[in-house]
Amino acid sequence: MSKFKMVRAVRVKALDGFRLELVFDDQMTGILDLSDFVSTGVVTEPLRDPAFFARVFIEMGIPTWPNGCDIDAINAHMELEAAGLLKKIDAAA
Repeated sequence: MSKFKMVRAVRVKALDGFRLELVFDDQMTGILDLSDFVSTGVVTEPLRDPAFFARVFIEMGIPTWPNGCDIDAINAHMELEAAGLLKKIDAAA
């Protein structure tokens, strides 16, 4: 039985190189590389344009683009955690 944490994205910022800086509701943050994700598929084709990629927003806790393409916040959190790329948000910052 696998355990996964139910999390939602609360903030997202597009970065160069098809990366997203994500902040989750558990006060963890990380940068997710989506270059492989955007390189395949019809739905992700518009995301290959950096200006369109930058139009990402949060809808109901999920990073989403205007064409309806989205990424699962729970899987993103798990991927970042497994790679050691999640860190606690510094409350003093």
